[in-house]
Amino acid sequence: MKAIDYLVEEHDEILVFTNRLEEECLKIMEDKIIDEEFFRASIKFIRQYADGVHHKKEEDILFKYMEENLGVAAGKLVRSGMLVEHQFGRSYCLNIEENLNKYLEDKKEIYILQILANSMGYVNLLRAHIEKENTVVYPFGEKNLSNELKEKIELEFDETISKEKELDKEKLKLKKIIFKGEL
Repeated sequence: MKAIDYLVEEHDEILVFTNRLEEECLKIMEDKIIDEEFFRASIKFIRQYADGVHHKKEEDILFKYMEENLGVAAGKLVRSGMLVEHQFGRSYCLNIEENLNKYLEDKKEIYILQILANSMGYVNLLRAHIEKENTVVYPFGEKNLSNELKEKIELEFDETISKEKELDKEKLKLKKIIFKGEL
């Protein structure tokens, strides 16, 4: 299914980002310096792309069809698993931002610790979450959704992806900051 292949490609991009976020956490442990520009760009990347673009397609299209058409097991898998984890990711991102703001006001080490803890919480959550989606959730949907529903999903994905193209310039600017120009 082309839509699932697209989601897996987005997962690959998100995993590259999580690796970079982890690298930045290690750097902070060494020199105790918070790179505000990196974290502001990372927060925006998480909100606009990992969540606003990627999770939106999952939640509004694929997961919706799975919940509506694949019974209790799909409902539990999506509602009690994937959607809960999406909320945890949003919470980690919010906590990173709140502690970054506090740190910039008052350079206390507790705020550095919270930035590190929430950043690594996000990294670890996303790595495990992506593994579950790639190896359990997506194959379950692909195997059990009817061909008619798969066609609807493909059409909705194509429409959504074409709208997302207008965000590519902003995404590239953020990635240049996050990856220090090394793309």
